[in-house]
Amino acid sequence: METPRENPHADREALPPFLLAFPGPLRDQLVAAVLSGQKVSTTGLLAEYEAEKEELPPVGERSALIDSDGREIAVVELTEVRVLPLGQVDLRHALDEGEGYESVAAWRAGHEAFWHSDEMREALGDPSFTVHDGTLVVAERFRVVERR
Repeated sequence: METPRENPHADREALPPFLLAFPGPLRDQLVAAVLSGQKVSTTGLLAEYEAEKEELPPVGERSALIDSDGREIAVVELTEVRVLPLGQVDLRHALDEGEGYESVAAWRAGHEAFWHSDEMREALGDPSFTVHDGTLVVAERFRVVERR
């Protein structure tokens, strides 16, 4: 057991996790994009929050960015949280996801592939889950406030 002097983070309140994708190469790529400043937004499904019985995070909430090994890499702070239909996601948001998308159509194709994956469908408890223009998404903007 470490004392607060041995671990300067020991006296901090535990932060909720900020999880991007599932552990593996995609999460590693997204974490790197956050750390480089390329990724300042992300999009999730409102259905994810409903399936996990979680409330939407409030603006100003700080969370621990988690890598594929379960380590806290940084602290991020939410600067904007919007719920909107998938068909209303704009180019600014898509570009700010920092994944190299140059159009909303390319962004959407990449996200649909993820949301329609077996892993996501299993997490949602719906083996035939699909998105459409009216599917509600949670568009979040954030900033890195601390690196760990």
